[in-house]
Amino acid sequence: MKIALLSYSTKPRGGVVHTLALAEALAAAGEDVTVWTLGRGGDSGFFRPVDPAVRQEIVPFPDRDGEDVGARILRSIETLRAAFDPVGYDIVHAQDCISANAVSRCVRTVHHIDHFTTPELIACHERAIREPFAHLCVSAAVAEELRQGWGIQADVIPNGVDSRRFELAAEDVLGLRRWRSRLGRYVLAVGGIEPRKGTLDLLEAYALLRESDPDLELVLAGGETLFDYRDYRARFDARAAELGVEPVVLGPIQHDELPSLVAAASAFAFPSTKEGFGLAAMEALAAGVPVVTRDLPVLREVFGTAARFAADPAGFAAQLRAALAEPGSFQAAGQALAAGYSWEKAAASHVLLYRRLLEQSRQLVAPRPGG
Repeated sequence: MKIALLSYSTKPRGGVVHTLALAEALAAAGEDVTVWTLGRGGDSGFFRPVDPAVRQEIVPFPDRDGEDVGARILRSIETLRAAFDPVGYDIVHAQDCISANAVSRCVRTVHHIDHFTTPELIACHERAIREPFAHLCVSAAVAEELRQGWGIQADVIPNGVDSRRFELAAEDVLGLRRWRSRLGRYVLAVGGIEPRKGTLDLLEAYALLRESDPDLELVLAGGETLFDYRDYRARFDARAAELGVEPVVLGPIQHDELPSLVAAASAFAFPSTKEGFGLAAMEALAAGVPVVTRDLPVLREVFGTAARFAADPAGFAAQLRAALAEPGSFQAAGQALAAGYSWEKAAASHVLLYRRLLEQSRQLVAPRPGG
C-alpha cells in the first residue's frame, strides 16, 4: 500500500512522536510510507533522524509576528491543504485536528478530545471529528468519548513504546550520573507548562513534598506547542514564588538526551487532565522509574496496577512520597507493561485496518451483477 501519514509539526509532541514511530514500523513491514507535515519556524526536518525508508514532505510554514492562535491554526490548515496531493495514495491518515481539516477524505486518529473556546478552533475540531470516513483511537476510553459525544464507532489501536531505548538508558551509568550531578534527586514531568498537562496541580503537590523532603527538585521538560500559554506560565511563576519553590524548567530536550533524563529521575509525575494513552509515562515505566499519574479512566485503562494514581495536589504529594520511599515496588510490573506495547504490533494492526478499509471502498464502487 501507498500510505500518507499527516502531522502538523516537526516538533517533539506526542502526536508527532507517534506519527514517526508508526511510519517507520509500517515501512519496516514493507509498506510505502510518506509523512507530510508543516516545517514550523524554518524547520526543514523533524526533531530526530527518520529512517530513510520513510519519505518526508515538509511544507514550509514560516512564523508571522503578531499572529494569534486562531489565525495560525487556519493558516496551518490552508498551507497543508494547498501542498498535499492525495492522488496516488491508497490510504491518507491524519494524526491530528489540523491535518484532518487539510484533507478531504481520510482516516483520523483521535489521540484525545480537546475542548476549545475560540470559534475558529471549535469549528476545526468539529470538522476533524465528523468528516473523516474512519476513526482510530489509542485507548478504549477515548473511543467511548467519541461514541457518546458523536455516535462514532472508532477502532482502538494502542500506541507502541520504544521500551528498549529507555531500558538501556537505565543502564547508562554515565548518562544517569550526568543528570543527577546537575539536578540532584528529582521528580520529572515531561510536556511543558500548560493547562492540559496539569502543571499547576503538580506545583502545589511539590510544595507539599518539599515540607518533608527539602532537597528534592521538581524538573519540567518539553513544552513545544502551537498554543499561547503565557498567561498560564505567568500564573505558574507567580504561584511558585508564593509557595517559595523554584522548579527547574529545562524546556525542550534533545531526542538523544531524553531517555537518560527520564531514567535518572527518582519519580515521574503525570498530572495531565486529558490524555489518549500516556506515552511519556509509559516510557518512564520502561526505564524503571515509578510513575504517579492522574486518576483518569483512560490512564486506569492503560496503566492498571503498574502506576500510582492521584486526583488532586494532596493526593499527588502523598503518592509521590510513597513512590520515592518504595521505588522498586511497581518496577517489574511497569517494565513488563511497557515492553508489551511495540510499534511493530501497532503497525500490523494498522495494516489490517487499512486493508479492511480498502476492501470496503472497492465493494462500494464495484458494479452490481447485471448492472
